[in-house]
Amino acid sequence: MYCPFCHNEQSRVIDSRMVDAGSAIRRRRECVACRGRFTTVEKAVLLVVKRNGITEPFSREKLIRGVRRACQGRDVPDDALKRLAQEVEETVRGHGSSQVNANAIGLAILDPLRELDEVAYLRFASVYKSFESADDFESEIRLMRRRDRDN
Repeated sequence: MYCPFCHNEQSRVIDSRMVDAGSAIRRRRECVACRGRFTTVEKAVLLVVKRNGITEPFSREKLIRGVRRACQGRDVPDDALKRLAQEVEETVRGHGSSQVNANAIGLAILDPLRELDEVAYLRFASVYKSFESADDFESEIRLMRRRDRDN
């Protein structure tokens, strides 16, 4: 980090804290040359561990594209998809780890998507849970109705 006062490259971290629901790290720094203090904000990287073991950075845009496919032909506004993606990101960041399994992201999508649009939920769940027959759809619908009744 370059000091904004003397442009020295060396600084030391005095304090660090998570901000924006864990999506960024705020660091208070002190320049080792001029003793000037300044703050930096760094985006906290969240890595997704895929089934094949490969890791990639979390992408809200990729999440929105996947959910948008399930919502195709449904009256679901883009703003609602963006809110859902933010909610899912906050949920997975809330686990406190810098890495999250792709499976955990899928689980985090299910409930907010069910609240948003039940048909889109069934479409997404059919792929995510690998439905193989109409019986799987029937079981999921019964489960949805049971949850609605219990709430």
